[in-house]
Amino acid sequence: MQLHSKIMGAGRPLLILHGFLGMGDNWKTLGLKFAEQGYEVHLIDQRNHGRSFHHPAFSYQDMSADLHQYCLHYRLNNVIVLGHSMGGKTAMTFACTHRDICAALIVADIGPKAYPQHHQSILKGLMVLSTTKLVARQQADELLAVYVADPGVRQFLLKNLYWVSTGVLGLRVNVPVLAAQAAAIGESLEENRRFDGPTLFLKGTQSDYIDPSDLWLMQHHFPKAILRQIERAGHWLHAENPQDFLTAVCAFLRD
Repeated sequence: MQLHSKIMGAGRPLLILHGFLGMGDNWKTLGLKFAEQGYEVHLIDQRNHGRSFHHPAFSYQDMSADLHQYCLHYRLNNVIVLGHSMGGKTAMTFACTHRDICAALIVADIGPKAYPQHHQSILKGLMVLSTTKLVARQQADELLAVYVADPGVRQFLLKNLYWVSTGVLGLRVNVPVLAAQAAAIGESLEENRRFDGPTLFLKGTQSDYIDPSDLWLMQHHFPKAILRQIERAGHWLHAENPQDFLTAVCAFLRD
């Protein structure tokens, strides 16, 4: 089973992994910017997300193995892997497991530590959508609003809607599996995992996912890790301040 992706540009491979309940298309605007900088950008849908395959197994080891298979399929080496949130954990696992393929690692607003579950309400709302006959996006938004008050978060989640057939909407994301395996999203990187290559962690200044005191743990797993902050941004730092995000990543890759 092969992961779905959108590939743009030419040059050194830059693989981008979205966060939980997202998809590669969330990164299209920034992906084009990276392509303009001379990279072959791969916007990848992880399993149970976007247009990639659905599967009952869902762990960071599974997603790392998927990415390895993807690299073998496209004959990619010396890759840069950039992951946001859940995608960052996948990227960390991949870098530590496949040091022969991964040359550099960029992790956006997530650390190697364990995180408590905090998507329960969102998943309940998406489960309602997945079991309801949806005929309009407004209908889906109204149903989801019972569980997710923030309209910006709802807008992000509703990007998963697509027309299954004429007049019938469905969700690309595999809600039953993700709800059942939600605890796996917060798991820490295994204690003995290590990647010695260049590593950049980026933190949104308005996000609490990374604390500056986490740097010691980052450097335990990633001895060359550096931590940089993106101003005027929270957890979705790449969407909230894309220019500073782009500048920080490009500066890291030039060094």
